[in-house]
Amino acid sequence: MTLTSTVTRLQSARSIAAATSSLNSSALFNAHSILTISISRAAICPAAAVHAEAEPPAATDWRQIVALYDRLERIQPSPVVQLNRVMAIAMCEGREAGLAHIDAVLEHGELANYYLAHSARADMYRRLGPFYEKALALSQQEPERQFLQEMIRRLK
Repeated sequence: MTLTSTVTRLQSARSIAAATSSLNSSALFNAHSILTISISRAAICPAAAVHAEAEPPAATDWRQIVALYDRLERIQPSPVVQLNRVMAIAMCEGREAGLAHIDAVLEHGELANYYLAHSARADMYRRLGPFYEKALALSQQEPERQFLQEMIRRLK
């Protein structure tokens, strides 16, 4: 089954479930949750397959991954999907393009306090210059903090 047919079937099922008034709200919520997860996986799994099929990994088709995230963003938009799309853009169009896109995502504010967004931005800058301090300030988990501190130390 192709991604397009999977998505079409899942969207149809979501519409039918939403239109069915005989279901109680709990059952409708559960059906919607299952369909949402399925739609997300339908777009994410092909992206993972593109990574896995690349031989060597440097041969990954990043433009195809951007296209898959474009589709996922239309189906189920979220700030994290936008961030993943930005990282794929950076891989195929360069760090400068990635930085422009990640700055736009951060401007919307939904990821302003999401440490992985700042870590991703810092990694792009690392390749252009050191900027891990913001990610370190926002990280609350000790393993990530240690990693970021080590990266800062290496850059000095």
